Amino acid sequence: MAYIEGEPRSQHTLFPTTLDELIPQDHVCRVIEAFVNRLDMAKLGFVRSEPAETGRPVTTRAIC
Repeated sequence: MAYIEGEPRSQHTLFPTTLDELIPQDHVCRVIEAFVNRLDMAKLGFVRSEPAETGRPVTTRAIC
């Protein structure tokens, strides 16, 4: 399976707040995120650690 990037926490949704606003500044998930973001995923053996420049196709070939 190819690399799939999740939604950024700063992206607005239908609701008036963002996920980043719902998480307290001193929550442990912020420490975990900072740690994981500093890891060199390619060096750890994750071959698809960086998203491709081309993006993802709209539909899979199985559906077409």
